[in-house]
Amino acid sequence: MNERIIKRIAALMSVKSITTLILTCVFACMAVNGRISQDFMTIYAVIIAFYFGTQSQKVQDAVDGEQK
Repeated sequence: MNERIIKRIAALMSVKSITTLILTCVFACMAVNGRISQDFMTIYAVIIAFYFGTQSQKVQDAVDGEQK
């Protein structure tokens, strides 16, 4: 159980994950203050889509690997 938690925390420490978490915090702050620009929304949407797209692909690759 502890090894699994440690692996998940280590996975969160990748540059991609840190960037996404920081960007989400900035988005939340801007939303609270009502200062979200259209340019920021576009950049944020692209980065979030990329992050979740790669995560989804990793899961799909793992499922495909188990089936073989």
